[in-house]
Amino acid sequence: MLDLEVVPERSLGNEQWEFTLGMPFAQAVAILQKHCRVIKNVQVLYSEQSPLNHDLINNLTQDGIKLLFDAYNQRLKVIEVYDLSKVKLKYCGVHFNSQAIAPTIEQIDQSFGATHPGVYNPAEQLFHLNFRGLSFSFQLSMETPKYEPNFAHGLASLQIPHGATVKRMYIYTGNSLQETKAPIMPLSCFHGNVYAETVDVLRDESGPSGLRFRLQAAGCGPGVLGDTKMRVFEQSVYFGDSCQEVVSALGSPHKVFYKSEDKMKIHSPSPHKQVPAKCNDYFFNYFTLGVDVLFEASTHQVKKFVLHTNYPGHYNFNIYHRCDFRIPLAVKQEGADTQIEYCTTYSKWDMIQELLGHPPEKPVVLHRSSSPNNTNPFGSTFCFGLQRMIFEVMQNNHIASVTLYGPSRPTRPPRAAELPQ
Repeated sequence: MLDLEVVPERSLGNEQWEFTLGMPFAQAVAILQKHCRVIKNVQVLYSEQSPLNHDLINNLTQDGIKLLFDAYNQRLKVIEVYDLSKVKLKYCGVHFNSQAIAPTIEQIDQSFGATHPGVYNPAEQLFHLNFRGLSFSFQLSMETPKYEPNFAHGLASLQIPHGATVKRMYIYTGNSLQETKAPIMPLSCFHGNVYAETVDVLRDESGPSGLRFRLQAAGCGPGVLGDTKMRVFEQSVYFGDSCQEVVSALGSPHKVFYKSEDKMKIHSPSPHKQVPAKCNDYFFNYFTLGVDVLFEASTHQVKKFVLHTNYPGHYNFNIYHRCDFRIPLAVKQEGADTQIEYCTTYSKWDMIQELLGHPPEKPVVLHRSSSPNNTNPFGSTFCFGLQRMIFEVMQNNHIASVTLYGPSRPTRPPRAAELPQ
């Protein structure tokens, strides 16, 4: 049985690990994987058809805990303990739930002190006792007489009946569970990594020209030595940039992947598509940015960018953090000048087709599997090409990834240091 410390408005954990409000989904999964011998039987719950309408949930069935992640930013929003008989809980080092029975209202009062009166919900037949960043839902025991709410002083309840036991506990930020949102990522979750707050696709007359990143990192600011603060800064990379320039802007990649073969070469009209390449292109994988950068093997210059949306139900889910991108699309209308509309991480393929029209060619069907004898349980995706971009579309009409490729001879705008004096 897990023995965990409750920190209202912040976390649930112990000396080895901690689920912290605002932490990314991938970090919570990494904790679960590292401690799989202790934390067992974990379910990942999501909506297959409407992934943005419902929270992304990790359900620790053996321990009676749910971790609810915001569907958009995929950061931890609420920690719910729905079965207190499966876990030991303490507050400020003192246990208030240490046996295989749920704590009573008297134990909660003794551990957490006074707060506002409990609120009775007749539909659920539960009492809700709220502290800042912490809520308890109480259920009457079978021996307790039928509750009759007291509306004195305009309140539905002034006192929760003795004998009521805790059915659920919630940890969140703010004063209201119903209005809570996932907080910004705490500094303790950076672990030396850089994260992308937003990614804007830059374009010129012909199409995409590069990416502008708004980055977040934990670093020491001016003032007290060792006073760690969040740093926010912008960097841009372009088609034609060298690998040294990309590393200077974004830092070292988490992984470098060399392409052993180009499986899309078969769609090329070139008669030499069956001739093996003398050297291989390679990717810089930036997992916390949700971006891959492809370099030409012979020139070592940026050839493509791949932006990942990290939707559940995709084969690559949880490999990359979600890239919150914005892509300007050139929309041509009859009798009017070309207008710029925007596609985002949360746009659906139908909306993009309404703006740009249907692609002139049929989509390429993309199959993925871990080995030739295995099948992908999530099914195939479809790739459509428009305006020097390849949209990978899932079966639920959401965008799985967007690949941006440069002109035949990549050029980039001059950087500030290269401008004529």
